[in-house]
Amino acid sequence: MADELTYALITPYSLLKSRTGGILGRLLSLTNLEIIGATMFAPSDAFVDKYCATIEEQDIKPAWKKVMINYINSNFRRQNKFGITNRTVLLFFKGHQAIEKLKDDVIGPITSFQGHTIRGSFGDFVESSDGKVEYFEPSVLSSADSVVNDKQLALLAEYLPKDGGVLEDIVKFPEGVKPETTLVILKPFEEQSPLPGNIIDMFSRTGLYIVGLKLLRMSIAQAEEFYGPLINIFREKLKPKPEKIAEKLKETFKSTFSFEVPNTIINTHAEQLADQLKDINAMHEFNKIVQYMTGLDPVKTSPADKKKPGTARCFALIYRGPDAIRKIRNILGPTDSKKGEPGKVRRIYGEDIMKNAAHASDAVENAERERKIIGLWDNKGTCELKELIESYLKRK
Repeated sequence: MADELTYALITPYSLLKSRTGGILGRLLSLTNLEIIGATMFAPSDAFVDKYCATIEEQDIKPAWKKVMINYINSNFRRQNKFGITNRTVLLFFKGHQAIEKLKDDVIGPITSFQGHTIRGSFGDFVESSDGKVEYFEPSVLSSADSVVNDKQLALLAEYLPKDGGVLEDIVKFPEGVKPETTLVILKPFEEQSPLPGNIIDMFSRTGLYIVGLKLLRMSIAQAEEFYGPLINIFREKLKPKPEKIAEKLKETFKSTFSFEVPNTIINTHAEQLADQLKDINAMHEFNKIVQYMTGLDPVKTSPADKKKPGTARCFALIYRGPDAIRKIRNILGPTDSKKGEPGKVRRIYGEDIMKNAAHASDAVENAERERKIIGLWDNKGTCELKELIESYLKRK
């Protein structure tokens, strides 16, 4: 049976309360579905009207249908009664029986009170004794059946280029506050791993707003441009030590020749070798990073294939708010995870200097450069998602 494509929409209130990481971790880990796309989405009134019309068609109890439509009208419009931004996180999943698995096994029913589902942990449904719904927060929206799923996917494809992508200007700050925008990349993660959600949950302590999101399969060309500035740093920082080379030369000469080679000759050649090897060593370490971030060996890949998406999956996020660069890097911790303080992202989730859980921009200008490289500078990425949806619907 062919794989299904479906979606999960994390609600504006869930983002406001910094539940994004916890919900994402559940969505990634509680099912064997493959996540294939992610973006931010701030629905227009036109989208909300049409989306509510699709809910009218769903095969659910009329009372619950009314509750859901009232909730969406109250929370998803740009001008809403709570006065909050209508930012949502939009995720796309594919797999066998994806619609049913996501709806029933992961997100859970509207009235769920058990913590094994997302709504059981992060949603609310309060009903009075006379059956009136006093409070409702679903935490995540998804499709109820395949027919409505296709209609809602088509609707998302129509509005993604206009309502989705980078929402850098949607959050308003008090007068006098100068927000910064920074980029975070959650480094490659395994299937069904809650790790990206766990790290996002830790970053929520900054109080910053997520205004951009992308599931990233970095190409070798992108990785080489992104990490290019490290080559010069590696040349000097990782330059082979002459004294270590001298020790190896002494051992080799001793086992090779029957006479003793003077230290002056050994030390001179050790200095020369250290200088000659620094470029080779720098590129070797650089290629290791590129391979880790892309899942592909840059040495064995043709120039044409270097532009193709890699096999490793990362999440790229844009955070915005006052002092964003410093706040994110403070929670992240130093590059070497072993040197970080307890409670820092890299100390908890990092393995070594390279596999250190996440990257964060160190300056506003670098954040701009990096965003342009990975395609999170504008809303072009939403067109890719639109094409993904349309391709799926065309095959049906």
